[in-house]
Amino acid sequence: MADLVTYERRGTAAVLTIDRPERRNAVDGPTASALAAGFERFVSDDAGRVLVLTGAGDEAFCAGADLKAIDTLAPRLAAAGGPLGFTRVQAPKPTIAAISGWCLAGGLELALWCDLRIGTDSCTLGFPERRWGVPLIDGGTQRLPRIVGMGRALDIILTGRFVEASEALDIGLLTEVVPPGRHLERALEVAEGLARFPQETMLADRRAALEGFGLPLDAGLAIEARAGLETLEVAQRGAARFAAGEGRGGSGAGG
Repeated sequence: MADLVTYERRGTAAVLTIDRPERRNAVDGPTASALAAGFERFVSDDAGRVLVLTGAGDEAFCAGADLKAIDTLAPRLAAAGGPLGFTRVQAPKPTIAAISGWCLAGGLELALWCDLRIGTDSCTLGFPERRWGVPLIDGGTQRLPRIVGMGRALDIILTGRFVEASEALDIGLLTEVVPPGRHLERALEVAEGLARFPQETMLADRRAALEGFGLPLDAGLAIEARAGLETLEVAQRGAARFAAGEGRGGSGAGG
C-alpha cells in the first residue's frame, strides 16, 4: 500500500504523491486508503505546514477512480473521509494541488479539495464520467460552484467537457499556470512562502474564510471577529514588529 502513495517532506511542505503512473494515477480502494493514511500523517506532522498533492510523472495528476477496479472502492462509499481518501474532511493547514496532464473526474475533485491549484499550461481538467453515468461523490458538486460560480460549474458538471489550462486560469479553476515540468517546483515555492508567515493568524484567517463562506454576512463576520480575538496577542506582536520596520516592502508567498 505504501508504494501506491508516497509521503515526503520537502522543507516545511509535505508532498503526497499518487504513484500509479501506469493507470494515469487513477485511484482504487487500496490507493484511497493510502491517501487517507497520508492525510492523517500530514495532520499529525507539526513541522509539515503545507500539503502539496500531486501525481507521479507528467501524464496525469489523477484520472479519477480506477473504473477497472471499481469493486475495490465500494467499501469506501460511506467512509467518513470520502471514497477517495479525504475528500469529505477539511484540512487544518493549507493545501496545494500540483497538476500536470490529465486532472479528471475524481482527480479533479481531489484538486478542488485543495486551497490552491497550480497546473502546467498543457494540463486538462473535467468531469468526463458524465458520459458513462458515474456521479460526482467526492465533493465536486459542492466545491466547484464555490470556486468558479454556479453558472460555470454547471456547464462543466453537466456537459462533461474538457477544460484546458488557459480557460481554467481565466475562470479561477486554476490559481496559476506554469510551463511543463514546473508544477511541483512552483507549488513548493508557494508552500515555503506560506510556511514563512506567522502561522496562527494565517490559519485563523483561512479557517474564517472557509467556515464563513455561504453564511449570512453577519454570521461570517462573527466568525472572523472570534478568530481575530483568538489571535490578538500574536497580532499585537506582529504590529509592533512592523512599526519597528520589519517586513516593509516585501512580497507575498506567491512573489
